[in-house]
Amino acid sequence: MSALLAGLVDDAGLFPPTALPPAGAVARHRRDRAAAHPMHTLRFLVPVGRLEEIRAELGPDDRLLLGLIADAAGPGDPGDRLRAALETVAADDRLETALVEVPLAVFGGDPATAVPAALAATAGAGVPVFLEPAAPSGIGALLTAVAGAPGIGAKLRCGGVRAELFPTPAEVLHFVVSCARAGVPFKATAGLHHAVRHRDTETGFTHHGYLNLLLAAARAAAGPGAPAPVLDALRTESADTLTRELTALSGPDAAAARALFVSYGSCSTATPVSEARTLLGTA
Repeated sequence: MSALLAGLVDDAGLFPPTALPPAGAVARHRRDRAAAHPMHTLRFLVPVGRLEEIRAELGPDDRLLLGLIADAAGPGDPGDRLRAALETVAADDRLETALVEVPLAVFGGDPATAVPAALAATAGAGVPVFLEPAAPSGIGALLTAVAGAPGIGAKLRCGGVRAELFPTPAEVLHFVVSCARAGVPFKATAGLHHAVRHRDTETGFTHHGYLNLLLAAARAAAGPGAPAPVLDALRTESADTLTRELTALSGPDAAAARALFVSYGSCSTATPVSEARTLLGTA
C-alpha cells in the first residue's frame, strides 16, 4: 500500500469547498512540507490568475513546487497569460513549476483547436501537461488530438460545487479505460476528499472515492479490454471490498495503477491521510 498511496495527493487548498485564503493556504502548505507525509506530492496547485496573490505571501526561505493551472481570469489571451506565469515562476527562486494543468474550456473547449493552443502555450516548459476536456465524455476527442505528443496527460474532474459536475460511474469508466488503452496518464480533481464512494448528507451529492479510483485504475491497467470490473470498482461503497483487493495488489500491479492514475487535487490534505490510516493502517 505504501507504493500505491505514495505521492497521491496534490494540495488544492485554494479551491472550494475549503477555499482557503492565500495566507491560510500557504501556511497550511508550509506545515505539510515540514511534515512531509508520503501521501502528499507537496505540489501546490495555483491558478495563473492567483499566482501573484501567492507570491505576496511568501518569505525569502519559502520553496513551493507548483502545479500551475491555466484559467480565464484576467484580460488578454489566456495562452499569453500562461506563458507569462511560467516565466514568472522560472524567474523566482522560491518557486518551481512541477506540472501544468489546462482546462480546454480556457481555449474554447474544442480539442481540435484548444489542444494546439494549450501545447503552444506550454511549449518549452519542460514539465508534464495535463489537459482537461470540457466534460469527461470528451476524452476520446482529446486523446485523438494529443496522439503521439510526449509528456501529455489527461485530467478528470470528479465533482465540484454543483451536482452536474459529478460524473457518473459510467462516465468515469469511459475516461479511465480510454486513457489506459491509449497509454496516457491522468490526474483527477474535485470531489475526492474521501476514500470511498458515498453520498454527502449535507449536499446530497454522491462523491467518488480515491480508493475506488485507484482500484479502477489498477483493473483498467491490467485489462483495459474488460470494462465491467472497472465499473464495479467505481460503483462499490464497500470499504472492505476496496481495501481487500488493493492490499492484495502485487508491486508491479500497484506501479501500473499509479502510472495510469498519477495524483489528484484535494482541498483537504488531512482527510485523505486520516482515512488511509483508518481503513488501511498506514502511518
